[in-house]
This record gives sequence, C-alpha cells and structure tokens, in this order.
Amino acid sequence: MKTDSLIRLLAGVVVLLGTVLAWKVSPWWLLLPGFAGLNLIQSVFTGFCPPTLILRKLGWVDAEDVIHWGGKKGSS
Repeated sequence: MKTDSLIRLLAGVVVLLGTVLAWKVSPWWLLLPGFAGLNLIQSVFTGFCPPTLILRKLGWVDAEDVIHWGGKKGSS
C-alpha cells in the first residue's frame, strides 16, 4: 500500500468516526473531521503529514513510499 492511499483511508475513517460521534454523543465531535480536513489542506501546501512522518520514523516506508507493515524484511 502506498502512503497516499493510507492517508486517504485514515482521513475517511476520522471523518466518519467524528460524524457518528457528533450524532450519537456531542456536536463537539465535529471538531475531529474539521481537524482532519484542515490537516489534509495544510499537507498539500507544506508537504508535512504527521502519519507519514511517524511511519518513516518506524522504518515502515521505503524510498518508493510503499508501506511495509512491521518494517522491511531482513532489516534489523
């Protein structure tokens, strides 16, 4: 899976989760999808994306932006 696909998946989950929580629990949960949307917009202009940064620090993303869950095989 490429990092772009993961980011779109993560953003969609956060938007759906925030919407359901706003419907069932409190309207304040609408801040969650708002934050996800703002983060997507800022990442377009700055290139900074926190989930990708975390995956890179864990060593789960290679040079072609392909995610290797749990790290690449053979690396220690």
